[in-house]
Amino acid sequence: MGVVEHAHTPPPEADRDPATPIAQAAQPGATPPRVAELRDRAEIADALYRFALGQDLKDEDLFASAFTADAELDFRPAAARWGGKPPVMSGRDTIVSTILAMFTGRVNTTHQVTNVRISIDGDTARLTALVEAQHLLIDAPDTHALLKNPYTVDLIRDGSRWLIRRMHIENTWLTGDPLAIFGA
Repeated sequence: MGVVEHAHTPPPEADRDPATPIAQAAQPGATPPRVAELRDRAEIADALYRFALGQDLKDEDLFASAFTADAELDFRPAAARWGGKPPVMSGRDTIVSTILAMFTGRVNTTHQVTNVRISIDGDTARLTALVEAQHLLIDAPDTHALLKNPYTVDLIRDGSRWLIRRMHIENTWLTGDPLAIFGA
């Protein structure tokens, strides 16, 4: 048997400047569909992470970066568990100012996001997740509320990132004193 020679094509990264990160080296439209889908999934999840971490850090810019200008946040189903009756919050500025005003200087929060599931349809997506949200009064850290909340989040593509258009928050269980944290 003779030896068969194959032409060798160097991997695409062989032609790239080593100082350019691989993620930045890809040209628009050159991304394989599966990689583009994985990138979208990461960006969709990141919108929820920006929402959570923006609250925890009381970082207005990070928090606002999660939402469309006309976003809606519906916390009514979760609050109904303890008799709370908050309105649906409409508009990024309203959501950000309302939530940060309620917590900044008064409540420490930590949010853990798990069980993220994502479905994508063109430039829209739906994310569901479980979010465990711990709230502690700064001046009385023994007063707390720990909530396990299923989230349903509708998002839209905005260039290369995804933004929350609608967020619906239910509550599976809670412990502590949510009235002390959120009021009625």
